Order: sequence, then C-alpha cells, then structure tokens
Amino acid sequence: CPLLLWYNFLIRCCYIFEHLFMKLQYPLNKFKHALLFISLMISCLATAPEKVSAYSFATFVMDAHSGKELHSQNGNRKLNPASLTKMMTLYLAFNEVENGNLSLDQRVSISKNAVREPPSKFGYKVGQRVSIRYLIRAAAIRSANDAATALGEAISGSEAEFAQYMTRTARAMGMINTTFRNANGLTASGHLSSAEDMAILGRRLFYDFPEYFHLFGRSSVVSLGRTLYNTNRKFLSSYSGADGIKTGFTSAAGYNLAASAKRGNKRVIAVVFGSGSVKLRTKRMTELLDIGFAKAKSYSRKKSLDPLNLEIIK
Repeated sequence: CPLLLWYNFLIRCCYIFEHLFMKLQYPLNKFKHALLFISLMISCLATAPEKVSAYSFATFVMDAHSGKELHSQNGNRKLNPASLTKMMTLYLAFNEVENGNLSLDQRVSISKNAVREPPSKFGYKVGQRVSIRYLIRAAAIRSANDAATALGEAISGSEAEFAQYMTRTARAMGMINTTFRNANGLTASGHLSSAEDMAILGRRLFYDFPEYFHLFGRSSVVSLGRTLYNTNRKFLSSYSGADGIKTGFTSAAGYNLAASAKRGNKRVIAVVFGSGSVKLRTKRMTELLDIGFAKAKSYSRKKSLDPLNLEIIK
C-alpha cells in the first residue's frame, strides 16, 4: 500500500532525527505528525482519479439515408435534452405552416408565460405581436426560450397542451424514450429524451421539411431588426460539410448537440448528450461524424420517409 510505505519510511526518518537531536529537546512529536500529514496529502494527490464530467454522457450516430445506427454509447438512456427540445417545436411549427394552419407572416401576441421564460431569450414584451417567421428564426438560431413557448402556444393554445402534442408526435416517429413537458427544453420533471431519439427527430426534420432545414446551417439571421447569431456557428464553421442542427445546455443536461453533415453522397446525423464544455462537445462531435462517414454508405437516389398524419395526432 503506498500510504503504509510512506508512513514507515517517514517514521524511520523521525527516529534517526530523534537520536541525533535528543539533546536539543526538539519537539519531534509535532515533526512526526507534520511529515505524516504531508505524506498522506502527496499520496492522495498522486493516486487520485482523473476528474470526470458530472453529466450523464451519451452519443448516437446515424446514417441519415437508411436510418441505420453507426455508433452508440448509452444511446437509449433517458436524459435531459435541453434545447434540443426545440427541434420538435420547430418541426411542428413547420408542419403548421405547410398545412396552412399558420402563415409565416401571421402575427401572434406574446403571452406573460412566454415573457417569463428565463434566458436564453429574445426579450419580447407582454402583448407584443410577432410574426411566426421571426419566432421560428429566434427559436432555431438564438435558441430563444420565449420564442419557443410562443410558438407552442400559437399552435396548441397552451404550452401544456403543446407538450402533449409534442410527445404524441415523438411516439409516432418511434421516439420511445422521449416525453416532453415544455416547448423549450428547460429542466422539468419527466422532460426526457435520448441521443437515439434526437437523431430520429433530426432525420425527420431533414427529410420532411427540406425547404426549412437550411435555416439550421445559417450563421446568423435578422429578426425584428436584430442580428441573431447561431449558437452552433463555431462548429458549423469548423467541420467540413456540417449544416445543422441544434445546440442545448442546462445545468442538469450539460452541453448537448445534434449535428448533421454531408460529404459527397453520404449524410450523417450525430447526437451528443452531457459534454462538460463547448470545446469537449465540439471535439466529441467531430470524432462521431468522422466515425459516421467512415461507416456510412453512399447513396445516389433521393430519399423520402413515410409521412406522419399529424392532424390525427394533434
């Protein structure tokens, strides 16, 4: 045992010092205790394990064309999705616009509930009328919680009703580990998803709404006269072929990211839950997408998914 070896060595040293300095009446008991304390501290530091992230970690990599799993680590573990939640909010907003239930230029009144959402937020005022177009931009690019809540309320009348609609849609997609409690991803009891489920959702966003998907790859947009910068812009600029999708962070979730990238005739979607920092998240996502491209097949034919009947689900 390292501690015992240190102890025996230092006690022997103390006895030698005691013999040499007996006549000086040196307070050797205190000296022994001090040396022992120092030795224990050195041993503990030397044998201490490396610091690990406090967040639960999970990853999943998918071939976007086939939907096949290419890599997974705790991919089915239920964890806090944070703002990856907004991927579903935006999916349902795109659906409402495409089906004619909402228009991009339609203005909705911002509720007190939306205004009270904590940051990240756009900063709307109660009663302010904002178009669906600008709410979508703020939620997708700025990850604004107030914008996501306002979209949910515009679609379902209340955020609680919208969360149930989100969960029903998730089940229809095959997202068996997902339950939503709100439109923005703020921590709430039972608000959970998995890395695999978010990859499924990312794939649906790409294939079901290709005309809107480009929004996730933009570095900035303008909303109500303000330039909003993409929370994912550093990764988008650092990885060749990256074109989305969404970042997320809460103190309960850690640093999450759902990303997509295209190279040649290959497209890969990867998800990271629970990274310890933005830097670590970017590093891990780079590794995951590299794994994906090494394993993914090349496809030349255009792919489409079986449509969901959200009018029945709603």
